[in-house]
Amino acid sequence: MPSFSSPNTITINRRTTSRRGRPSLATSALAALLALQACASLGSTPGSASHGVAAAARAERARAASSPIQHVVFIIQENRSFDNLFQGYPKANTVASGLDSKGETVQLVPVPLEATYDVEHFAADFISASDGGKMDGFDKEEVTGKPGSLTHPQYGYVPHSETKLYFEMAKQYVLGDDFFPSNLDSSWVAHQYAIAAQAHGAVDLPTYYEGCDKNRSNRIATWTKARQYGPYEQACQNYTTLGDELDAAGLSWRYYTYATEDWLWSAYGAVRHIRYGPDWQSDVVSPETQVLDDVAAGTLANITWVTPSVADSDHSSSESNTGPDWVANVVNAVGTSPFWNSTAIFVIWDEWGGWYDHVPPPYADYDGLGIRAPLLVISPYAKRDYVSHQQYETASVLRFAEDVFGLSTLSAADARANDPAADCFDFSQQPRPFVPFKTRHGKRDFERADRAHPGRPDDD
Repeated sequence: MPSFSSPNTITINRRTTSRRGRPSLATSALAALLALQACASLGSTPGSASHGVAAAARAERARAASSPIQHVVFIIQENRSFDNLFQGYPKANTVASGLDSKGETVQLVPVPLEATYDVEHFAADFISASDGGKMDGFDKEEVTGKPGSLTHPQYGYVPHSETKLYFEMAKQYVLGDDFFPSNLDSSWVAHQYAIAAQAHGAVDLPTYYEGCDKNRSNRIATWTKARQYGPYEQACQNYTTLGDELDAAGLSWRYYTYATEDWLWSAYGAVRHIRYGPDWQSDVVSPETQVLDDVAAGTLANITWVTPSVADSDHSSSESNTGPDWVANVVNAVGTSPFWNSTAIFVIWDEWGGWYDHVPPPYADYDGLGIRAPLLVISPYAKRDYVSHQQYETASVLRFAEDVFGLSTLSAADARANDPAADCFDFSQQPRPFVPFKTRHGKRDFERADRAHPGRPDDD
């Protein structure tokens, strides 16, 4: 794949939340209420989603004002099933073996993060792997790269020596073992769900990764109500995103991404009014390591998305095991900042990546849910050493943010999604002091790695 020059760092000034300049929630609430009343008649056009009657909006704002959470950080890693990444975690629902399509038992074997092969995980792979809930077709998924002598390379788990930091985070806070991607296929659609709780029926990958910049030539398959491939549509969409709702409410947001030139994992590049509007310069930030500098400088938006470089993503075939260190660095940056006592951090893996998992995904609408993946919830108000068995999905993070800030839901996914607030948090407790996680790599290591390997993300 071609490479390109290192992305430029974007300096952020507009609507920035800082230690000394953060507007009060009451001020934001009043501005939001006036804005929402003004645009209520416009339906769900971008940036002006209908929020119902003014009385309901006022009630939501009053409730939000009582929440200690003023910042939500959404860290999105890549392509791991729950059985693969949290194998054997105490009190969590994992298994050490599974069935293949011949009905034979297959033991899960240790496969390191830096393995040199990948497993296909498109919509067709979801159908064959899940096999109507039997979860016995993972051996039918195609494998690319070099799996060595493994006869069932799809049936693996990451050695505990490499998941140590993730286990430590779970031990200190909350691990969700019943979390499913809101979509049933691969990363492009998963990242759309992370910003908009939908992808306009799109499935798998677009013709080009460059989002709206490829204009009408960039097309993507659709998924029908019968769970079959449908006609192609344009990959550049124009639906309302959570960023639009935050703009309308006078709240701040930032989307930190590895490279704005290539948008497989930079979801806003495929939303026309964001790509060609002011938010692209002010709120979509590259490189992703800028989040560490911004937080240290006293800047954290109300909603922050953080996507990784491929080396730090946990993605199969990345030939790297630095993902846990990357996540811990972001968590440490927030945890040691003045923002800690008002923050909730969610860490997800966007989809299953082809790895075996034994839990049948619930059927939700026509394009969800996907095969189970991990969820970590980190906050001074998160329960300690708690495994949540409540069903969550990607859109649950959006639902949490919407409920905190009194915003409307965006689609069927976040409307149905369970809010993690009730089961994962204890807001009656005093905020717990943060204890930093020990890492092997720091900010300069990630910055050097980005400059040395400025290539695009993977192809799924």
